[in-house]
Amino acid sequence: MGLALKKPKDVPGRSWPAIVIGFFVAFGGILFGYDTGTISGIIAMDYWKALFTDGTRDANGDPDISASNTAAIVSILSAGTFFGSLSAAPFADFLGRRLALVGAAIVFSFGVILQTAATAIPLFLAGRFFAGFGVGLVSALIPLYQSETAPKWIRGVIVGAYQLAITIGLLIAAVVDNATSKRNDTGSYRIPIAVQFAYAIILGSGMLFLPETPRYLVKRTRHDKAARSLGRLRRLNVDHPAIVQELNEIEANHKYELHLGKATYFDCFRGNIGKRLLTGCLLQALQQLTGVNFIFYYGTQYFKNSGITNPFVIQMITSAVNVASTLPGLYAIDKIGRRPLLLWGAVGMAVSQLLVAVLGTTTTSQDAAGNIIVHNVAAQKAGIAFICIFIFFFAATWGPIAWVVTGEIFPLKVRAKCLSMTTATNWLFNWAIAYSTPYLVKWGPGNANLQSKIFFIWFGCCFLCIAFVYFFIYETKGLTLEQIDELYDEVSVARKSVGWVPTKTFADKSGKEGAEEVEGGVLETGETGEPVSGDAGMVGGKSE
Repeated sequence: MGLALKKPKDVPGRSWPAIVIGFFVAFGGILFGYDTGTISGIIAMDYWKALFTDGTRDANGDPDISASNTAAIVSILSAGTFFGSLSAAPFADFLGRRLALVGAAIVFSFGVILQTAATAIPLFLAGRFFAGFGVGLVSALIPLYQSETAPKWIRGVIVGAYQLAITIGLLIAAVVDNATSKRNDTGSYRIPIAVQFAYAIILGSGMLFLPETPRYLVKRTRHDKAARSLGRLRRLNVDHPAIVQELNEIEANHKYELHLGKATYFDCFRGNIGKRLLTGCLLQALQQLTGVNFIFYYGTQYFKNSGITNPFVIQMITSAVNVASTLPGLYAIDKIGRRPLLLWGAVGMAVSQLLVAVLGTTTTSQDAAGNIIVHNVAAQKAGIAFICIFIFFFAATWGPIAWVVTGEIFPLKVRAKCLSMTTATNWLFNWAIAYSTPYLVKWGPGNANLQSKIFFIWFGCCFLCIAFVYFFIYETKGLTLEQIDELYDEVSVARKSVGWVPTKTFADKSGKEGAEEVEGGVLETGETGEPVSGDAGMVGGKSE
């Protein structure tokens, strides 16, 4: 189990096709991470500021961008992603998960074209919005596709790999920004932006060759295609008992849900689905409120203000820590579980942010012109070390697990709708942080001039994360998506979810509560989960 990718002995077929497919789809996270990370370096480039300046001058009299335009340029991506993630549900339910991802790559490419061509702020803003719309689609569709295709024993690793791809994108962005930052031409910003075409082409063209998810095909009543898709993912014949059993459980679950009524957005807010939606939205909101994107959006400029002589190198280091720290998190997701990792990750982040806040606040001051005066460079370097420790805890826990949990806790009939709303929440708070941070940090009229004190805000939010995990996060390690439905039906208190074992299948449930709704019969499964074949399991086209 875990990163070793060792399949349990009792799992039939082969898991590597679904694993390879899941990891390839996770590649789309590079679009997310690279686009997020590249803007941090671009807005700190001297040539870019001179070309795009709005008449503002910094303390040295050099061309600069005002806080309002800086906020707009950075945050407009998040505004686009908010609307893109909300649009993911109708895209995913109408076109399918696969073709919707192809469309997302096309929209993203259009935004990259506009940004590459821009020499002034308005066109640059338009490009970032459309690129953000594409990223928003990707960020909701990828965990959805992965969750619906991955084997349960490694689902956490596969969905968590999406966060690993995001961190790799951030690292590549830092490296490319550093390589072009000294150029005195448009290549300084156009090269980092244009590189994104390659990522979009790889994702979009690759999705054309991958199978649609079996659960989406069941939702569209294309049962034969669903069986072929599942057989392709598991490398088993469509009539293999394991395929029949798994597909039967998916179909029975879906028909049971339909028996309760058609799914609307209103249904997402009712009963325990509403509880799950609240959990997902709060989880994504708190992931942003930890302050991680302050480091990746504005880190280069913050390190520059802290007296660091080469802030681009520091940004590469923090991005490298982000990538490396995600790997142990992927190993632990399916070995240790979601709940303990999120809990201890929150503790580690809270302590780290508090120390960064204290060190930064006590070792810097400002002169009358707002210039930062560093009194203790060693203490500032210690603060950067604690920023790296914070990134370790985030990347190993809250980074990947937020996407894992939101991708697996919703029932099939509302999964796309709920996942689009939880992802939209992530991007709404991402936008709010990106937009407000320049006003909170910068010196000048109308600005809060918090500087390092902003880390006290991130500390407070990380402290809230501890309580949130204790009261809201269910342990879902090792359960199928259908068994997670049963978990939420039977367990009302999150801390009691640890050690819960499923006792029934949805095939049993539908057979008892509405077998007449299941057309053509279902394959009955016993308490052990083994299929009951032949006439013993079916009488008159219905389960006994």
